[in-house]
Amino acid sequence: MPDLPELAASFTAALHGAGIEVGPDRTRGFARALTLLAPSTTRELRHCALATLLSDPEQIEPFDAVFREVFGGPADRETQRGQPGDPARSLPRTLPGRVPGAREATADGRGREADAQQREAPVPLAASPLDRLASRDFADLSAEELARLSEVMRTLVLRTPTRPSRRHRTAHHGARIDVRRTLSDSRRTGGYPLRLRRFVPRTRPRDLVVLCDISGSMEPYARAMLQLLYCAARATRAEVFTFATRLTRLTPVLRRAGPDDALAQAGRAAPDWSGGTRIAECLAEFNERFGRRGMAHGAVVAIVSDGWDTGPPADLATHMARLSRVAYRVVWVNPRTASPRYRPLAAGMAAALPYCDAVVSAHNLAALDDFTAALSAPRRRR
Repeated sequence: MPDLPELAASFTAALHGAGIEVGPDRTRGFARALTLLAPSTTRELRHCALATLLSDPEQIEPFDAVFREVFGGPADRETQRGQPGDPARSLPRTLPGRVPGAREATADGRGREADAQQREAPVPLAASPLDRLASRDFADLSAEELARLSEVMRTLVLRTPTRPSRRHRTAHHGARIDVRRTLSDSRRTGGYPLRLRRFVPRTRPRDLVVLCDISGSMEPYARAMLQLLYCAARATRAEVFTFATRLTRLTPVLRRAGPDDALAQAGRAAPDWSGGTRIAECLAEFNERFGRRGMAHGAVVAIVSDGWDTGPPADLATHMARLSRVAYRVVWVNPRTASPRYRPLAAGMAAALPYCDAVVSAHNLAALDDFTAALSAPRRRR
């Protein structure tokens, strides 16, 4: 049987590719269930995956399609339930992949046929044992271990709260009357508006803006966070900035870069990598150049930093107050807060706290759940 963490990671990655959202918490639950139950047949494996990976009955049908694609399971649910006395399929020792163009099995059970030049390709497996790496601090990971975790981090979805847009959609119980459509329909009834047409505003996710500290004290965590932000810049309406002694906009770089060279290109674009820290000055530049232009208006702003600033704390408090007035929500990500003995002794962190809606650590893979939850939470009333 294949390595259990690898099996869990590869299968959940296939589910994510099919549109089924599976976070790292469910992936770890699936891996733990495999360890405890040790399923020996595809039927047992399917039941184990259903119990740990899905959250909605509507996901069962696409789940079954992925399961058949990866493990070659039964074709319908009736068969999946099994009949008394039916022989159970044993789990494969490797995870087979489908070859494009190969013919499927026929009804008389002859099996699959492929062209002579085609061969089966194994499904790529995640090289990282999640149970061992998920709880380790990013600062303690080697470059190879961080690269392995990045494959899982790319499956995370950074969601933000929704906001009403300028566009509308028809609704039976909308609060506003669509006068134009109501009058148009009245032409069919002799000019009498017998039916009032209503509409409600459409909604769209709020923009996400991330400012990541790449100074010397944050360098180990910045590398891990940039792997996550690489996906955010490509998959969502996200803007990514780095700062140490100067502010650098990385969004165009991350959107053009590939997954393997994103970190290298980010390092070349930010010349102050592992330098000093001027949080207040960089935040002032962001407010002046980008905040006033609307990038931060109504957006969720995440600041990744340990709060060590070389400038006066009063300056940081001033610029944080200005940012909090235009942003929908401000989330501060400080890996140092993971320690139970942590106290906001850094003057910069203490000055910024009153203007933060949430403070999370995001110091390892498991803690990223708190980070994603903080981004999607509603605004705190100040």
